[in-house]
Amino acid sequence: MLSLVPLMIERVGIILITVFLFSQLKAFRRLILHNQSMKEKMLLLLIFGFFGVLSNYTSVEIHGDSRMANTWLLDIEPDSAIANTRILGVTIGGLLGGPFVGLGIGLIAGVHRLFLGGFTAEACAISTVLAGLAAGILGRRRKQRKQLTAGYAILIGVSMEIIQMALILLLATELEPAWQLVQIIGLPMIVINGIGMLLFMLIIQIILREQERMRALQTNAAFAIADRTLPYFRQGLNTDSCNKVAEIMLEWTEADAIAITDKHGVLTHVGVGSAHHVPTNGFATELTKRSLREGRVLTAKSQEEIVCSHPSCPLQAAVVLPLRVGEDTVGTLKLYFTNPNDLTRVEQELAEGLANLFSTQLELAEAEQQSKLLKDAEIKALQAQVHPHFLFNSINTISILCRTDPNQARRLLQELSRFFRSNLQGARHMLIPLEKELEHIRAYVSLEQARFPEKFTLQMEIEPGSEQTLVPPFLLQPLVENSVKHGFRDTEAYGTIMVGIKRKDQYVSITVKDNGHGMEQDKLDQAGQQTVDSVTGTGTALMNIRERLGGIYNHEAKLLITSKQDEGTTIRIQLPSNQKGEIPYDDSLYRRG
Repeated sequence: MLSLVPLMIERVGIILITVFLFSQLKAFRRLILHNQSMKEKMLLLLIFGFFGVLSNYTSVEIHGDSRMANTWLLDIEPDSAIANTRILGVTIGGLLGGPFVGLGIGLIAGVHRLFLGGFTAEACAISTVLAGLAAGILGRRRKQRKQLTAGYAILIGVSMEIIQMALILLLATELEPAWQLVQIIGLPMIVINGIGMLLFMLIIQIILREQERMRALQTNAAFAIADRTLPYFRQGLNTDSCNKVAEIMLEWTEADAIAITDKHGVLTHVGVGSAHHVPTNGFATELTKRSLREGRVLTAKSQEEIVCSHPSCPLQAAVVLPLRVGEDTVGTLKLYFTNPNDLTRVEQELAEGLANLFSTQLELAEAEQQSKLLKDAEIKALQAQVHPHFLFNSINTISILCRTDPNQARRLLQELSRFFRSNLQGARHMLIPLEKELEHIRAYVSLEQARFPEKFTLQMEIEPGSEQTLVPPFLLQPLVENSVKHGFRDTEAYGTIMVGIKRKDQYVSITVKDNGHGMEQDKLDQAGQQTVDSVTGTGTALMNIRERLGGIYNHEAKLLITSKQDEGTTIRIQLPSNQKGEIPYDDSLYRRG
C-alpha cells in the first residue's frame, strides 16, 4: 500500500500540471469565472472529460499478486485493477458545471474506464457516472447558498472515493480479490485524491483572486484616467481636448485604438486604423451611428459588425458607448481591438464606467460654460462651495468599496452622479420641485454615510403632496451639510438629522434639525446675517440662503435659526406657497439637463 503512494502523487502531479497550463488560457478562465451558457457547458464537459480520460491512461495497474505496473495504460488484464485520479477531475467538473456537465464528464470517463477492462471495470464506470452527477447536483445547491470552498470540494471528492470502494466490494463476483484490492488502493486513493482536490481548488481560487485583482487594477485605472482627463473634458467636446483624452486612454487601457465623436462626426482617432479613421464630418462606421441614434452601449466582435467602409481595416472588435449630458447623447466613446478576444467583459465594464465618468465631466464642463452666463451671484457662490475634497473623498471611498462591496460601490457611483447632476442642474433654474432638492439631500447623505458609517442618520417627514412645491435650488443641501460637517464634528455621539416639510395655511414650512454641537450665542446672533471668522466655517451658505429667499420672495419668506450648545440646531424656513413673482419652472429643460 505504501509503495502506491509515490506513484499516485506522480499521477496527481500530471493532472495538476495540465490544469495549471489550462488555467493560463483566457478561454478556460472565463469558463471557470462566469455563468456558463450551453456552449460553454459543453466546453467545460469536454475539458474535464479529457482530464478523466487522462487519469485513466495514467493509472497505476494493480495485478492480483499486488504487483504494480508503472506505465501508461492502453488496456488492463482481466484479473487486474487500477489506482487512479479519475474522481478528481470528475468531481471538480461537476461542482463547477452542475448536473448536466457532471453527468457528461462521468459518462466520458466512466465509459472509457469500462473499455480499458479489468475485474473492477463495471464498478468503477458506475461509480464515476454517479460521482459526476452527484457532484453536479451538490455543487449547484452549494452555489445557490454560498461560494464553493476547498473544504467542501475535498469532502465531496473523498466521499465519492469511499463510494467507489464500496461499489467495488458490492459488485465484485469474487469478494476476496476485491477486498484485497480495496486494502491496497483504498487509503492511498482517498488521501492522495483529497490532496489533489485541495490543490485543484487552490488553482481555481488563484484564478478568482487574479480576476479580483484585475478588477481592482481596472478600477484604479478608471479613476486615474478620470483624474487625468478632467482638465481636457472641462474644455468640452473639441478636437484638441478629445485627442488628449484618447491618448491617455490608449496608454491606460488594453484597446488598440480609441475614438471620440460628437453628434456630427469623428473628433479624434488614436491608434490602429488612424490612417483611414480620420477626424471628419460624418462617420466611418454604422455602429457609431446606431449608438448615437439609440443612446445605448453597442459591441461588435467582427469587422462585419463594425461595418467599416475601408476594405482592409485591421479593427476586428469594438465597444461604442454614448456620452450624455443630461438625457441628450452628445457623442460617443469608442474602444477598438484587433483581436476580438481582447474585448473581455472586464474591458467593457471599464469602458462603461469611463463613459459615465466622462459624461459627468462633460456635464461639469457645460455647467461651467452655463455659469458664465448666470446673473444670479448667489447661485454662483453656492456652486463654488462644492469643495473638490468632497468629490475626491467620495471617489476614494468608492474605490475602496470596489474591492470589498462592488454592489455598494456601484450604488454610490450612481449617487455621486445624481448629486452632481442635481448640483449642476440646480444652477440653471431659479426654482425647482422640492422632490429634486430632497433627491439632492439623499445623494449627499448616502455618500457621507459611506465615508462615516454609524455616524449619523437622516430622517424625513414629508407631508404628502408637498413634493411638487417649487423652492430655490441649494436650499436644503447646505443646511444638511452644515449639520454633518459642523454639528457632528469631533464627537462620538450618534447624530440625527431630521428634515420636515409641512403645509400651513398659505405657507410651506421646512425644518432641518440636528442633535449636534449647537452654536454659542455670539455665533448664533451672526448666523445668516454675515460671514464669521472661523476655522470650521464662515457661514456663507446661511447668508446666501437668506439673501436669495429675500430676493425671490420679496422678503415674504422667513429663515429662523435656534440653537443650544451641546443640544443641537434647528433651522426653519417658511415659504409662501403661492410663489409670487417666480420664474415658471420648465420641466423639459430640467429633463434635458
